[in-house]
This record gives sequence, structure tokens and C-alpha cells, in this order.
Amino acid sequence: MTDPALWHIWQGRAAPLPTPNLDTDQIMPKQFLRGIDKSGLAAGVLYDLRHDGAGRLRPGFVLNQPAYQGVDMLLAGPNFGCGSSREHAVWGLRQYGIRAIVASSFGEIFYSNALGNGLLLAVVSEADAQAFMRQAQTLSGPLPLTLDLRQRQVCSPGHTACFQLSARHQRMLLQGVDTLGLTLESLPAIRRFAGQHWQRAPWLQDVAARTRRRLHGKG
Repeated sequence: MTDPALWHIWQGRAAPLPTPNLDTDQIMPKQFLRGIDKSGLAAGVLYDLRHDGAGRLRPGFVLNQPAYQGVDMLLAGPNFGCGSSREHAVWGLRQYGIRAIVASSFGEIFYSNALGNGLLLAVVSEADAQAFMRQAQTLSGPLPLTLDLRQRQVCSPGHTACFQLSARHQRMLLQGVDTLGLTLESLPAIRRFAGQHWQRAPWLQDVAARTRRRLHGKG
């Protein structure tokens, strides 16, 4: 595992997406949910905003503009990621190269999905979100952003804001683990608890398997 001290500060380039209530149906349209794995979802990210009805790229959309190619952060409008619970929206954004999104609020389920998949959602005040957005919209290219995971701060040239992040999610991002990885760190304690539990109540151990064997006349 990479030493967290080496990468607790994230530096990136952000594109502005000021539209409020941009829901997961728009972030990842339904036609891209047909696969049985996570592959190929980058093509679906904001598809209907990036393309016209004939499937041609819209040159005026920010992510299609040459100056914004390769951005790894977004400045979003309030309530970004509202709507359905589809986790594909998060997977697609990660595949597209997005590491962090700064906004004043996010859809609740989207927020949980994002942090569980290593996508940092930095919740700042509406005033701070607007300050960053104004800066971004005056530029002809991405806004440089620095996110300090330890201090929970996001900085642009000339503006700094604190963002909300739970201790649990902060730890996951610093250590580069998902919820399963975080649980596995407690594996020795889990095994100790299980051992003590079976000692106190041995009749409960493997009760389903024993019942199945009896039903099939095998024990």
C-alpha cells in the first residue's frame, strides 16, 4: 500500500459544470447499463450533454473543448448526483478520469457510492462553491485545484475553503482502500469476536448447513 503521507495532497485541473440537480440518469444514461461488468462506462458519462441527437459531439460543451481534455476534477452545481441509485454513474466518472468533484451538495446515495469507490466529493458552502465557479468561468481552461485530505481544504489560486469529509471516508481515501479493504483491516478483531461467539453459543455455528444435511438425510 502506498504511504498515505506521500499523496494526501491532490492537485488537479477542474472543469465547471454549474447545472443544478444534475442527476445520475444524465451522468450515466440507461443505455449504458446493459453490461454485466464495470467496463466501457467512460463513453456514457454525460452522454446526452456531450452529444447531440445524431451522436455528434457538441463543440460548445465544456468537456468537449480542447482546453479541458484530461481534466481530473469537476466543479459542479448543487445537488449533483441526485436521482436513481445507479452506481454506474460513479464507475463511469472514475473511468473517465475524474478523481474529485467540488460542490455545495450531492445526492445522498451518489455521495455514498462515490466515497466507497474512491471518488472524492468535497462538500463546501454554497458561497465557496460559487466563488470557485466564478473563477473557473473567467478562465479559458481548467481551474487548478489542490485538495488537502488531511486538512480537508480545497484551494484554487486566490481562494481556499474547507470541505466536509467523515473520518471514515478520509481514512479510506488516505489509505486507498474501499469499504471491503477497510473491513479487512479489522480481520483479526473479527476473528477473535467470532471465536468467542462460537464458544458461548456453539449450537448456532453452521446451523444452516447442519439443517440442510438433516433435511437431506445426511446427518
